[in-house]
Amino acid sequence: MQGYCLKCREKREMQDVQQITLKNGREAQQGTCAVCGTKITVMGGAKAGKG
Repeated sequence: MQGYCLKCREKREMQDVQQITLKNGREAQQGTCAVCGTKITVMGGAKAGKG
Protein backbone atom coordinates (compact mmCIF):
# COMPACT_ATOMS: atom_id res chain seq x y z
CA MET A 1 0.00 0.00 0.00
CA GLN A 2 1.19 3.53 -0.73
CA GLY A 3 0.81 6.76 1.20
CA TYR A 4 2.25 10.28 1.05
CA CYS A 5 5.31 10.66 3.28
CA LEU A 6 5.55 14.19 4.68
CA LYS A 7 9.29 13.86 5.35
CA CYS A 8 10.24 12.49 1.89
CA ARG A 9 7.53 14.61 0.18
CA GLU A 10 6.70 11.71 -2.15
CA LYS A 11 4.31 8.79 -2.33
CA ARG A 12 6.09 5.85 -0.73
CA GLU A 13 5.35 2.22 -0.02
CA MET A 14 4.16 1.64 3.55
CA GLN A 15 5.36 -1.12 5.88
CA ASP A 16 3.52 -2.68 8.85
CA VAL A 17 0.13 -1.34 7.70
CA GLN A 18 -2.63 -1.47 10.33
CA GLN A 19 -6.32 -0.58 10.22
CA ILE A 20 -7.06 2.04 12.92
CA THR A 21 -10.04 4.10 14.06
CA LEU A 22 -9.49 7.81 14.66
CA LYS A 23 -10.94 9.76 17.62
CA ASN A 24 -13.78 11.05 15.44
CA GLY A 25 -14.81 7.48 14.51
CA ARG A 26 -13.42 7.47 10.95
CA GLU A 27 -11.25 4.61 9.77
CA ALA A 28 -7.71 4.99 8.47
CA GLN A 29 -4.67 2.93 7.53
CA GLN A 30 -1.41 3.60 9.36
CA GLY A 31 2.11 2.36 8.69
CA THR A 32 5.71 3.48 8.34
CA CYS A 33 7.62 4.81 5.33
CA ALA A 34 9.83 2.13 3.78
CA VAL A 35 12.61 4.69 3.15
CA CYS A 36 12.82 6.98 6.20
CA GLY A 37 10.63 5.24 8.82
CA THR A 38 8.23 8.16 9.37
CA LYS A 39 4.67 7.30 10.39
CA ILE A 40 2.20 7.60 7.47
CA THR A 41 -1.58 7.79 7.92
CA VAL A 42 -3.96 7.34 4.99
CA MET A 43 -7.53 8.43 5.65
CA GLY A 44 -10.36 6.15 4.57
CA GLY A 45 -11.09 2.55 5.44
CA ALA A 46 -11.04 -0.28 2.91
CA LYS A 47 -11.19 2.14 -0.04
CA ALA A 48 -7.79 3.58 0.92
CA GLY A 49 -6.14 0.15 0.71
CA LYS A 50 -7.04 -0.34 -2.95
CA GLY A 51 -4.92 2.52 -4.31
